[in-house]
Amino acid sequence: MPLVNIKLIPDGITAQQKAQVIAGVTKVLQDVLGKSPAQTIVIIEEVSSDNWGAGGEQVTAIRARAGKKG
Repeated sequence: MPLVNIKLIPDGITAQQKAQVIAGVTKVLQDVLGKSPAQTIVIIEEVSSDNWGAGGEQVTAIRARAGKKG
């Protein structure tokens, strides 16, 4: 039973987009590894950019410098 955990910063991602990601990841595991879609679990976790770091700083700060929101 595969379990895929995807962590994303919620940048306006819609429920429909999440459904497409879940379906697509499930299909890849079926096509490539022969895993049963009924037994494949996909979890999408939304992580605030305050709680996500890259290069030693918060993504919020990196985006603020680049002029991007949250």
